[in-house]
Amino acid sequence: MTTEAGAFRRVPAVSRRPRIGLVAGGLGAYWPQFPELLPQLERSAARVAERMRAFDAEVVDVGFISDATDGAAAAERLRAADCDLIVGFLTTYMTATMLVPIARRSGAPVLLINLQPTEAMDHASFGTGDWLAYCGACPLPEMANTFERVGVPFRSVSGYLEDERAWERIGRWIRAAGALAVLRGGRHGLMGHLYPGMYDVSTDLTMVPGHLGGHVEVLEFDDLRVRVQKADDADVEARLAETREVFELDDSVVTEDLAWAARVSVGLDRLVADFDLDSLAYYHRGLEGEIHERLGAGMILGSSLLTARGIPACGEYELRTSIAMLIAGRLGGGGSFTELQALDFRAGVVEMGHDGPGHPAVSARKPLLRGLGVFHGKRGWGVSVEFDVRHGPVTLVGLGQSRQGAYRLVAAEGKVVGGPLLEIGNTTSRVDFGCDPGEWTDAWSAGGVGHHWALATGQLLPDLRALADLGGLELVEVSA
Repeated sequence: MTTEAGAFRRVPAVSRRPRIGLVAGGLGAYWPQFPELLPQLERSAARVAERMRAFDAEVVDVGFISDATDGAAAAERLRAADCDLIVGFLTTYMTATMLVPIARRSGAPVLLINLQPTEAMDHASFGTGDWLAYCGACPLPEMANTFERVGVPFRSVSGYLEDERAWERIGRWIRAAGALAVLRGGRHGLMGHLYPGMYDVSTDLTMVPGHLGGHVEVLEFDDLRVRVQKADDADVEARLAETREVFELDDSVVTEDLAWAARVSVGLDRLVADFDLDSLAYYHRGLEGEIHERLGAGMILGSSLLTARGIPACGEYELRTSIAMLIAGRLGGGGSFTELQALDFRAGVVEMGHDGPGHPAVSARKPLLRGLGVFHGKRGWGVSVEFDVRHGPVTLVGLGQSRQGAYRLVAAEGKVVGGPLLEIGNTTSRVDFGCDPGEWTDAWSAGGVGHHWALATGQLLPDLRALADLGGLELVEVSA
């Protein structure tokens, strides 16, 4: 891997589709006995492949297996394909010997699906061959028992071929596999130094690849400085035009500060491209208005635009939260950098958000750029992002760490509601968790999350459960 501009570049983790291996099977003894059965099951398998591709997945279809020899050959093909998830389609009865080699050798988690042709058999007209096409449930307990005994985690989805409830569950596993693929191949930038005193933010860099995969690229603000200095005036003007399209500009925005933020944004894009990053966490204190302080203060616009493009960037050196934002984004919820701000006991809501960069795509309206003469708790001045997350269901996604060092997902679901908001350049939202805000805050803090997390739109807990299952992570679900 080289970071020279114009050199060979990998496919970014955030853009790679999940690679899903598909193997369908049934007992070969049936084919000569019931000649119409195998063609019917193969048509069902083709439909399954078609439906899986609709989840924006790359499907590696190794065809139909009929015995243990076929299963061993399929296992080798799927191992070589480096899949993120393998789906075994139980079309009718099949023996465990046909799937165990696949589950053991592939190196990927396995999902078994049992999708019969329709909701129910036509009992009056069906014979044995017709019934066998509905018999995918028969081997499922056998597979579960055998997988347990050989040490392979078991998961399954049962339904019928066009059962939307079943496909919603299958899609959940595919999305989770895609998120894990991003983590496994992700490159996470960490630029600057720890915000002084934040013990909870400090991260052992070895633990990221150790628990999640991927790579942490350690950067300096000088890496950004040289790229900002080389920013072309035409590119800066184009970034200013983009900014006016994406954001509403408050009267408090100083023209020179906006121009500086745009220039830093251009340099930041080059940094992300040159170091091939999928996420970025940063912080630099700086002194007396020197260049590094100005760079740190100018990061907000560019980081927000990167986050909207699916490359989460957040301040305060919060590597684990930038990764949580990446997870939330891959699961379709966006994910904006967030912390607790205040509790409104009169309205029964928790106010949360953050100063600095936000995720414009999850805003309830066109996000606002506000000019600030001082950033609270940080050095510098310039423009900051202000918005309220779209009203409706939201999920909090954090990445905590135990005393033993193990990473855990910490999550909670709530609802963003309307109400008064401060106008101070923060991404503040009012979140109703259906309980006393004080009790919820105590429960959330006890979950081990740290003081930053991703605030994502939608109800992501089912997807997070699938992600935790596939990735072998603990998931703490918080409710008061």
